[in-house]
Formats: sequence, C-alpha cells, structure tokens
Amino acid sequence: MRHAGLVAGAAATALVAAGAITYAVAGDDGGSRTPSAESADAGFARDMAVHHQQAVEMSYIVRDRTKDEEVRRLAYDIAQTQANQRGMMLGWLDLWGLPKVSSEPPMTWMDMGGMASGKDGALMPGMATNTEMKKLGELSGKQAEVFYLQLMTDHHKGGVHMAEGCVEKCAVGVEKRLAQGMVEAQRSEIALMADMLKERGAEPRR
Repeated sequence: MRHAGLVAGAAATALVAAGAITYAVAGDDGGSRTPSAESADAGFARDMAVHHQQAVEMSYIVRDRTKDEEVRRLAYDIAQTQANQRGMMLGWLDLWGLPKVSSEPPMTWMDMGGMASGKDGALMPGMATNTEMKKLGELSGKQAEVFYLQLMTDHHKGGVHMAEGCVEKCAVGVEKRLAQGMVEAQRSEIALMADMLKERGAEPRR
C-alpha cells in the first residue's frame, strides 16, 4: 500500500502542476510576447511531447504483458499523466502558431543538439531504442516488469534533465511551473521504481 500511495502522490504532483494550464498561456506572467520557433519554450514543448509519447507507449505495452497490479497501476498513472501533459504542450504550440516539428536536432534549445545520435530510434537521452521497445513487447511477467522499470527509470532521468533545462531557460511562467512539477514527480517515481526493482531482485541499468 505504501507504493500505491507513492504512485498516486507522484501522479497527483504532476497533475496539480498542470492544473492551471487551461487558460491562455502566451500571456501568463512571462510577458505578452509569443515565443519564437527557436525559443526554449517551443523547443521544450516539441521535444518533451515526443519524449512523453514513448513513455505512454511503453506503459501500455507493459500493462498487456503482466498481471502484477503494482506495475500496472504505475504504468497507468505514468501513461495518463504524460498523455495529459503532452496534449498541453502540443496545445501551446497551436496557441503560439508554431510548428510541432523542427529541422533542428532535438535538444538544440538546450545547446545539446548533438547529445543523442538518434540511433535505432533513441532521439533524446533516456529514450528507449526501437530494439528495446520490441523486446519489451516480447517479454512477459516478471521479466517484462523488470525491463519496463529499467527502461522507464532511464526515460525519467532523461526527462528530468530536459525539464530542468526548461526551468532554467523557458520564459513562459506556466510552462516553467509544469517543468518543475515534472522534475519533482519523476524524481519521486525514479525512487519508487528503484524500490520496485529491488523487490524483484534487480536494479537500474545505470
């Protein structure tokens, strides 16, 4: 039950951070100027939307590969939270009249455009490769649980790094607050997943 409470708490933290984002973002305490396509605000929204989409995909895969309620609950919470946040970020880009894709490499807004090679589908740090996604879909039971927890731990670490970049560089106040909420929630889930891995005789990959 302790884990259930931690999962619910982490999800609630992220959703509370996102709760005030239903109003006009472009003018929210970051000035009335709309961010440019090259801004950190737009870059974070684009990149994190892609990053979140993979987390949602991984979470739905593992829910079909295990009957363990603890892992299924965590996966559901991550999928729902990140799908919700992804929709917000894409909505901001629409609101700002900016493209959802860029010709620049991912994370250019963080001055880290060359950090991920994009090899085998891993477009940004922490993202799983296409090979790893395929493997997750082929495992079942405890093996699927462990691999998912390891992949999601890596994914969250990459996500925290990006969100910290937005906290530092983004200009739109509500986006910075959402990014800070991501940092706090995902750090909490990283600690939770470390405990869950230990209970299964495993540990994070790195």
